[in-house]
Amino acid sequence: MRIQYLALATVSCAAALACAPSDTRTATPSPHRVQGTTYTVRDTTVESAMDASGVAEPVRQATLSTRLMGTVLSVLAREGDDVAAGQPLVRIDARDLAAKQAQSSAAIADADAMRKDALTHAARIRALYADSAATRVQLDAVETAVARADAGVNAARASASEVAAMTAYSLVRAPFAGKVTRRFVDPGAFAAPGAPLMTVEDGSELRISASTTPDIARGIKRGQVLNATIEQQTTTARVEGVVPSTAGNLYMINALVANPTGSLLSGSSATLSIPQGRRTVLLVPSRSVSRSGDLTGVTVRTSAGDAIRWVRLGRTQDDMVEVSSGLRAGEVVVIPDTVGVSERGR
Repeated sequence: MRIQYLALATVSCAAALACAPSDTRTATPSPHRVQGTTYTVRDTTVESAMDASGVAEPVRQATLSTRLMGTVLSVLAREGDDVAAGQPLVRIDARDLAAKQAQSSAAIADADAMRKDALTHAARIRALYADSAATRVQLDAVETAVARADAGVNAARASASEVAAMTAYSLVRAPFAGKVTRRFVDPGAFAAPGAPLMTVEDGSELRISASTTPDIARGIKRGQVLNATIEQQTTTARVEGVVPSTAGNLYMINALVANPTGSLLSGSSATLSIPQGRRTVLLVPSRSVSRSGDLTGVTVRTSAGDAIRWVRLGRTQDDMVEVSSGLRAGEVVVIPDTVGVSERGR
């Protein structure tokens, strides 16, 4: 009996423990949230545009050469130097022209002396002819001599001007204010007619030349202002003209960009934004975009928490950027308080 009582007591205790309420509770975790402000994505109507790619080149650019053949005595500017209009850049040996200049000066003096002698002789014959003491033949002869003397003086002076012009080519000057972008010779090099010596460009005004199809080029007018991008810097360009391209069935749009500070570098890749009507897009703040390598994403806020969603981006408009895929209207994205929270892998 005692054993039965112990067994019943043990069973009762086990049943009591099984029926007793448990004090262990499972806590539900809070959804993950990124610190920042939120932005609700909505459909936005914007101007549609097509990008025509090209290159931005300076409107004024000159590769300088000479008409002389001689040794380069000195190079007075280096690549990257800013130069003024008329500033000497390259000096070429012109000692043979100095000798020709001396010869030309002597020829002018000789022609002047002959002309004076012809004028003196003509004055005497004219006086004699007036007194009927000289014949008409004599008068015609002295008049012809004076004309020849005048021609001799003119020829000597023209020869001297030619030598002076050639001598001017011994000092190559900057044709306009700008920057030296290339230097082809050093002192001691041999300069030949037409051979490049130095390139100078004026970057205060650039020309974007971009190719496009005929149907798009048809709507572009001279003087029209287009949005442009030069190496990720936005600016405006005024259409200079639309001309047929040498490559296939394409047209070239030439547009001018003012660049007074030189912040836009010549030779950079450029695009012209050509209006194509209106369209509906999704826009998000540029600061909400995070990057990881070649991937771009935004932090989307849901009831389950904030999570990165990879999206495909389109054009940038001021501080907003188009999302071409990966988001729907009505979804909420987070703009992180700090750049470091979203800029991963940069």
